[in-house]
Amino acid sequence: MAYTRLGSTGLEVSRLCLGCMNFGSGQPWMMNDEAASRDLLDAALDAGINFLDTANVYSQGESERIVGEAIADRDRSKLVVATKVFFEMGDGPNQSGLSRKHVLDQCRASLDRLGLDYVDLYQIHRFDDDVPLGETLRALDWLVEEGLVRYVGASTMPAWKFTRALYEADADNLERFVTMQPEYNAVDRHEEANVLPACEAEGVGVVPWSPLAGGFLSGKYERDSAPEEGRAATDEYTEARFTEENWAVLDEVRAIADEKGATPAQVSLAWLLHKPVVDAPIVGPRTKAHLEDNLGALDVSLTDDDLERIEAPITPRWPAPGKDA
Repeated sequence: MAYTRLGSTGLEVSRLCLGCMNFGSGQPWMMNDEAASRDLLDAALDAGINFLDTANVYSQGESERIVGEAIADRDRSKLVVATKVFFEMGDGPNQSGLSRKHVLDQCRASLDRLGLDYVDLYQIHRFDDDVPLGETLRALDWLVEEGLVRYVGASTMPAWKFTRALYEADADNLERFVTMQPEYNAVDRHEEANVLPACEAEGVGVVPWSPLAGGFLSGKYERDSAPEEGRAATDEYTEARFTEENWAVLDEVRAIADEKGATPAQVSLAWLLHKPVVDAPIVGPRTKAHLEDNLGALDVSLTDDDLERIEAPITPRWPAPGKDA
């Protein structure tokens, strides 16, 4: 396993982050098997992955609980555990958002489910336009001061909102965000025209989600074939990727994979790993075979020509269709 520093911090993380959104039940795309989830997590840790990403909202806390049980007997000092706060966790007032109350209440609830004294990275899952930014930043700063959180991060927002948060934290001497989780992969490149330049300029670590574009870049879908019933492509989120320019990207990914004796998923992940701004893509395997395939991306070397071939069909634009500006 290869490791890197997370952004401009001294924290060392594996080049692949294990996404734990699949750990839980209630949706067809989830693993719906706690024992299998724990086995998969054990396999990832045994392979050298030390960076785990979950969220309170994933199966309403079920993912955090499964992660906590899986790591209970592991050396805590060797693990980097990340979770998130923002989305609704119950009925009634103060059950969502980034108010001081919700942030503090949910941090303690996440720690209880994880069975931990602290989380390494606590992230705001979205920007909250209804709460004063200073209130959220002070709540996060308090969590760091109390030792409940080591670092704070953010996810999925326009660059102007993110930089505003960074500058306000600096001006008020508060803990600043050290990471950003954007949607980023070889076909979803809108963040190159949005938040990634800000991250690069500010020394913020980038931890992309959906690095395989909902499975599209794994090569499991075909232009002229209807997806199998129950697969992710039946979701509008994935079907929206079935555009001619995206298929052109996948054509190049497949060709390069054939040339290198790799899989399309490995080439797609390698493309991200070759981006200097990217620290650790969040992979979400559902089986040990998927995990092994993802790990193989670390051994795939791409030339400048390979990168150009993959990138040529798409011009990054912000806002992208269907994305919030």
